[in-house]
Amino acid sequence: MSTLNHPAVAFVAAQKSQEVTDWAARIGWVVGLVLFIALLYWLMRQGWKWRGTLQGDLPELPQRPEQPGEPLLTAAGRYHGSTSAGQWLDRIVAHGLGTRSRAELTLTARGLDVARPGAADFFVPADRLRGARLDTGIAGKVLTEGGLLVVTWEHGGRRLDSGFRFDRSAEQAAWVEKINAMSGDDAVAATQQHHEEGA
Repeated sequence: MSTLNHPAVAFVAAQKSQEVTDWAARIGWVVGLVLFIALLYWLMRQGWKWRGTLQGDLPELPQRPEQPGEPLLTAAGRYHGSTSAGQWLDRIVAHGLGTRSRAELTLTARGLDVARPGAADFFVPADRLRGARLDTGIAGKVLTEGGLLVVTWEHGGRRLDSGFRFDRSAEQAAWVEKINAMSGDDAVAATQQHHEEGA
């Protein structure tokens, strides 16, 4: 009997052929998955740009004054984004406000200075602060109860919520107390009302 016709040889040949077919299928699946992820990423970028276009009426962010004043409080942590006040899923992306980043915060009598390495800095004048609270999340970021400092402020006729998580989260309560004292009781009440409406 010919060696080529032997059942064992035929079985080994079939196995080798099967392995080649499996690799081709795997490569096809990987390429398809990469293309699918690229499509999702492109759609997300288009949605981000579209949202930025809709928010084109939002003016440029205030910048820190040359003499911001003596620091009342300072902290380092992360900036997790901004939303329309009381609507924690309505993300604001105009002027870089949608970019998460490290942040160094300084509160003075003149306002809140937010320095962001690698992203746009901004300054909230004291007369635009509308209150602060401890919350659980903002714009896709969810933390434990009271894990996020949310500062409410007014810009371009809109009321915004900006979320921060300090490296030392125990310090956040002092910021809530100080910002609310600077904002006044009416502003604090308005902030709480917006939060309840968006819940």
